Amino acid sequence: MPFFNSILNWINTKRLYNIDLFRKYPFEVQRDVLFDLLKQAASTEYGKRFGFESIKSIEEYQQRVPIVDYESIKPYIERLREGEEGLLWPSEIRWFAKSSGTTQSKSKFIPVSNEALENCHFRGARDVLAIYFDLYPDNNLFSGKGLTLGGSHQVDNFNIKSFYGDLSAILIENQPWWADFIRTPSQKVALIPDWEKKLEMLTTETLKENVTSLAGVPSWNLVMIKHLLNHTGKNNLLEIWPNLELFMHGGVSFAPYREQFQKLIPSPNMHYMETYNASEGFFAIQDDPNSDSMLLMLDYGIFFEFIPFEELSKPNPKTLTVADVEIGKNYAMVISTNSGLWRYMIGDTVTFTSKSPHKIKITGRTRHYINAFGEEVIIDNAERALEKACAATGAIISEYTAAPIFMETNKKGSHEWLIEFEKAPANIDTFANILDSSLCELNSDYEAKRAKNVTLDFPKVTQAAPGTFFEWMRERGKLGGQNKVPRLSNTREYIDELLAIHNRLISNR
Repeated sequence: MPFFNSILNWINTKRLYNIDLFRKYPFEVQRDVLFDLLKQAASTEYGKRFGFESIKSIEEYQQRVPIVDYESIKPYIERLREGEEGLLWPSEIRWFAKSSGTTQSKSKFIPVSNEALENCHFRGARDVLAIYFDLYPDNNLFSGKGLTLGGSHQVDNFNIKSFYGDLSAILIENQPWWADFIRTPSQKVALIPDWEKKLEMLTTETLKENVTSLAGVPSWNLVMIKHLLNHTGKNNLLEIWPNLELFMHGGVSFAPYREQFQKLIPSPNMHYMETYNASEGFFAIQDDPNSDSMLLMLDYGIFFEFIPFEELSKPNPKTLTVADVEIGKNYAMVISTNSGLWRYMIGDTVTFTSKSPHKIKITGRTRHYINAFGEEVIIDNAERALEKACAATGAIISEYTAAPIFMETNKKGSHEWLIEFEKAPANIDTFANILDSSLCELNSDYEAKRAKNVTLDFPKVTQAAPGTFFEWMRERGKLGGQNKVPRLSNTREYIDELLAIHNRLISNR
């Protein structure tokens, strides 16, 4: 392995040099990315509509091209799905990543060009390995196989020209032929749409392999790990795969799951790397094991803009480039990509922890927050407050969601938290008190609304019956892959559905 690793490190040297370039010259690299995108797409229908060919500056691009959401470009995407070409991007678009929908649409179908596959998604995967090998040159990663827990939808066809599925399924379909030599399970098993059937067949296939790495969403990997341990009667995952050394995770915050993984994989040599990979693109990679921030990858054919959170409600919000963002502020992310998404608001919010180089943390979703009373609680607030409550009480959380309890006559408003624990706190009231006080420390708006219980009353915390969240996902056909429970909502839609399942499970005991 040392000789093999030396060869890989030599191959990675040039790529690591390019990563260092955009660390040092972020704005210049981003400017070049934008004008390369505009040049390539100038002859498209969208490019002609907004005069891409004559745009001479970033400011002119921002003035001329509108910020859009999915509903705004859905007519173009529907035409692409029917086989039209040259609408948003010059090359043929055959692949569409299916992801959770919007208010108006049950599902979104995000175009994925060949350029995005190769220069964004696959480059991101290669860069994760390049950074890992740079951090840990004596690793044994390729002495075995990587287990990738893919999506819950196989690739289906709209027509003879275009196909859709989870992004993970699209990546598996387009991976090079030699990938099966270094990954497990087989492509046939990885693309099974039925999660529970896939889990059984994955168990049969992977138990005989030497698995050295895992990749996927933490919550679903935990489900898989517990299934494997129940099936084998083992106490931890190292008894099955003793050479396991890396988990590449993304999709949700790792903080609520870290303690469970450390318990199930009890090794000081186990490494964890977060990635920010969405249907719309591969955006960031954790390049420092001592920090939970991720390096924003600036040369993947994606031009980034950032809307200050307080500007979101304005009809024409100002946007900032990487040159103008500030550390610690909350921004909604806007992207222009090599799949033909132009000034597209992805729906995620981030904060910068560094500008030299540019590093980010995902703080939430533009639509997933609680602001029923002006408290502006975002997912980052929730994750950090829950982490403090768990640390103080010894609790371990499996899943959670929160929503407002709206004001009624002679009744103040408050927040309701439904939490499924892997290990419940000894006293749920103590947990709730720490959660509340931690939110006050983290969020001055929440603190102001909670002052003397004038606007917001003390939060209600309910311990969910085991299996509540799994059953909610199962009933909606969302088991496995990139599916996840909405953490925060400004309405009671999700929590009321979950509470109904919780009550049903309690009554059936």
